[in-house]
Amino acid sequence: MKHLKRTKIVDILKLTPTNEIINVKGWVRSKRGNKNVNFIALNDGSTIQNIQLVVDVEKFGEEYLKPISTGACISVNGILVASQGQGQAVEINASEIHIYGEADPLTYPLQKKGHSLEFLREIAHLRPRTNTFSAILRIRHAMAFAIHNYFNNHGFFYLHTPIITASDCEGAGQMFQVTTMDLQHIPTDESGKVNFSEDFFGKPANLTVSGQLEGELGALALGSIYTFGPTFRAENSNTPRHLAEFWMIEPEVAFYEIEDNMDLAEDFLKYLIQYALDNCKEDLAFLNQMWDKELIERLEFVTNNKFIRLSYTEGIKILEEAVKNGHKFEFPVSWGTDLQSEHERYLVETHFKCPVILSDYPKEIKAFYMKLNNDNKTVRAMDVLFPKIGEIIGGSQREESYEKLKSRIEEMNIPLKDMWWYLETRKYGTAPHSGFGLGFERLLLFVTGMGNIRDVIPFARTPKNADF
Repeated sequence: MKHLKRTKIVDILKLTPTNEIINVKGWVRSKRGNKNVNFIALNDGSTIQNIQLVVDVEKFGEEYLKPISTGACISVNGILVASQGQGQAVEINASEIHIYGEADPLTYPLQKKGHSLEFLREIAHLRPRTNTFSAILRIRHAMAFAIHNYFNNHGFFYLHTPIITASDCEGAGQMFQVTTMDLQHIPTDESGKVNFSEDFFGKPANLTVSGQLEGELGALALGSIYTFGPTFRAENSNTPRHLAEFWMIEPEVAFYEIEDNMDLAEDFLKYLIQYALDNCKEDLAFLNQMWDKELIERLEFVTNNKFIRLSYTEGIKILEEAVKNGHKFEFPVSWGTDLQSEHERYLVETHFKCPVILSDYPKEIKAFYMKLNNDNKTVRAMDVLFPKIGEIIGGSQREESYEKLKSRIEEMNIPLKDMWWYLETRKYGTAPHSGFGLGFERLLLFVTGMGNIRDVIPFARTPKNADF
């Protein structure tokens, strides 16, 4: 077979027919035809579109073409011509075919038929070859690029915060422990407790739940930073919204008050969603058609509307009023309770009909590092609420007072000896600062319209599941 430089299908589909021979490589999506001619739909992952190959059966022979079935990988040389059939502008008349790898049609699990998302999760090593998951992974890439692009264009510095940490940012205690100790022979001290001095780090260490605390240190030196990395929660939650390993984006900015933080969150989200609408048109159109008929409309709903801002207290009043008027929530509503997704979605989808930023939550339901308001009951927290999904961003103005922060740490029984370095930033040149966290997979749930968070990450990590 004559060696030619490969042309990606995404680029082939932009070409006009010529008499030049081009090379395309990819995986067979389908093959149909008769004893005279075969039509092969080929895809290489560069686009959701396939290129049609027209194959003269007599030229190649039936036996040679027989192994080219759904799932097989081939390299093809041929002439790009105007398509005779409907559905594509161009096609390739094949002159040479090399088979890289066959796929036994009796055992290859991705035959040309519909597959449930549950089934595809069981074959996560092959599901990127489907239209749905190739589209999701291309969108995932586009969103990751857009995140870095946004922050770079706004003067932020990308800070790599540690994945292994000795502090629990959220104070929730649901962390994966990291150790090199032999679990069959764990060293103990005189009282029978685990002797962590013999472990690799000389003390208990965990996988991080957030890069925020270290991000704050960066912001109090570089001004504006963001983190974007994997985070881990050892939470036994088998729900469509939880993963044990997921990615977080966390900007942190010195001299930002809570209002500046809200402005950043709104501008950032609108930029990302507009980027998807502008740069992922074909993939979004496919997901809109196949999985969620309101997807594109919902994305445009966010970019076209100003986010409504109101306090937690005002939000509770609206929800209590809804209950009085006969609306039924599964979870009760009262001042001091943490809002559930159904409450957040009511405010966005039913009451305001636009995205909402809720602020000033009761201190009891928020983390220790959030700045206390003058009422001594609420903190300068902010959550951005979206249709279908509820909370997509959580953030706050951070407490910059050494005494108030120390008092909150003690109140929540967090060991001061583990937080000395964090407190010292309030002792030496403290400054107002704010930040927020955006769960990357939560964003992708919204942008793709998928209903389960396990379907927007290549290989989901959930309780009792670390396959692939």
